[in-house]
Amino acid sequence: MSALKLVIFDCDGVMFDSKEANRAYYNHLLARFGHPPMPEADVEYVHIHHVMDSVRHIFRHHPEDFPAADAYRREVDYTPYLRHMRMEPDLREFLELLRPDLNAAISTNRTTTMSTILKIFDLERYFDVVVTATDVARPKPHPDALRKILAQCRCAVDEAVYIGDSPVDQEHAAGVGMRFIAYKSPALVADHHVTSFMAITDLPFWPATAAQRQAAS
Repeated sequence: MSALKLVIFDCDGVMFDSKEANRAYYNHLLARFGHPPMPEADVEYVHIHHVMDSVRHIFRHHPEDFPAADAYRREVDYTPYLRHMRMEPDLREFLELLRPDLNAAISTNRTTTMSTILKIFDLERYFDVVVTATDVARPKPHPDALRKILAQCRCAVDEAVYIGDSPVDQEHAAGVGMRFIAYKSPALVADHHVTSFMAITDLPFWPATAAQRQAAS
C-alpha cells in the first residue's frame, strides 16, 4: 500500500451533522405544496441521497406535484437552513493537520449548497477539489466523483482514503477499491471505524505530518 497523499470527505454526517437542516429544508418543500412533514424513514433517505432523487422520493405519493416541487427547490435559498448544521468539533483541527503534506477533497451528493456551506463555515481554503452531484454524470454511489478527484489531484487510488458514514459512501469507495473509513457508523463494512477525526491519526497507515513533527519537536 502506497503512502497516503489524499484524504477525501463526505459532507453530511461526516463533516457536519446536517440531519436537522435537511429535515427543515425538505419539510418546507412538502409544506409549500400542502403535504405533511416527512416520516423518519424519509429523513434518513434525504440525508444520504442527492437533492434530485430526494425530492422525487418525498413526492413519490404526489407525482402530480413533483415537476413544480423540483422547479421550486431551485429557487429556495438554503442559507437559512445552515443554522441547523453543526460542524464536527475536531474537523478544523484535523484539516489544519493535513497541511502542507496531504491533499484534501470532498465527494458529496450535495449540489449548489456545498460552496455556500464552505464559505459560511470558512473552510474553503482547506480543500483542493470539491465534487458535487452536479459535477459528474453519475452521482454517488457511482465512483465517478472519486475518479475525478484522483485525476485532479494526480493520485493513485491506493494513495487516497475516503471518509463516509452511509451505505452509499461504502459503495462509492468500493467502486474504485479505495480505503474506506466509516465515521460514527459501526455497522458499515470498512477498513477502519472512527468516532472522531483526530482518531484517524492513530490508524496504522497515517503518516507523520509536518504539523505533528513540529508538535513533537
